[in-house]
Amino acid sequence: MTDQSVVLLDGPWRHQFVAANGARFHVVEAGPAGDPDPAPLVVLLHGFPQMWWAWRHQVTALAAAGYRVAAMDLRGAGASDKPPLGYDVPTLARDVAGVIRSLGAHEAVVVGQGVGGTVAWSMPALHPDLTRAVAVLGAPHPVRMHTAAVARTLLRPTTARRLAFFQLPYFPERRMTRGDLAVRVLTEWGAPGWLAPDVAQTYRLAAQIPFAAHSAMETLRWLVRSTPRIDGQRYLAAVREPVEVPVLQLHGAEDRCIPLRAASTPTGRPYRFEAVTGAGHFLAEEAPERTTELLLAWLRGLPELATSD
Repeated sequence: MTDQSVVLLDGPWRHQFVAANGARFHVVEAGPAGDPDPAPLVVLLHGFPQMWWAWRHQVTALAAAGYRVAAMDLRGAGASDKPPLGYDVPTLARDVAGVIRSLGAHEAVVVGQGVGGTVAWSMPALHPDLTRAVAVLGAPHPVRMHTAAVARTLLRPTTARRLAFFQLPYFPERRMTRGDLAVRVLTEWGAPGWLAPDVAQTYRLAAQIPFAAHSAMETLRWLVRSTPRIDGQRYLAAVREPVEVPVLQLHGAEDRCIPLRAASTPTGRPYRFEAVTGAGHFLAEEAPERTTELLLAWLRGLPELATSD
């Protein structure tokens, strides 16, 4: 096992811990902050098996463009608290809402990758008063992916086998902490050849933080096991309502977790979909310049969210 200090990486950003929803969350901030007239807040949510560092390229670029940026470690990941319960998506969304309030913001643009994208999709339905707009990377709408019959037809066979393995007790956690499962997932789901040795080592160490592997698996287990249960059906009913905020959806053309054909989810509000060529599932790291370019262009086009850069 390793200490959580391995994820407190230095850079042109600020590490801080904020209280929200009964837990303590590690947040990496950059750009303007505080009164008077703080800049628009953009909250970045990582996927599996990542942590805040997945957004290192976007944190600096969005801050340079005049936005206040907060990349948080989700419950159970990185340096955030790892309580024994609360790894369902509604609780993760409450965590994000609490962090937004703790940062002193009245609303935020929520950007999510993978599992973080599922949380981002959920924010307009579960916390509409705090959600200005949503951008999702590598994450079709949860109504498509959280429904077992649909997921079986859309997921790649290798992904389906991985998700089935993640439902087992003990063994996935052991492969994360004592084996190389995190690196294998990053390799298998991304485009061929993207994963540099130093990046692999960073995520390998992050997976060895006590209770991080179990926390990550609990979220993936909830996504599958809750589907027939009352809590899962209640969640699906909530997010089935039309999305009432602007949405940007990005998907890697070479995503080997969720194929491109499964991705597009048009909404009733301003909706933009972009396929990113040459990138797989982990867009923010595999294609950082193109991902940042698309995010900035979209942010600048949101009414009342332009910065003075």
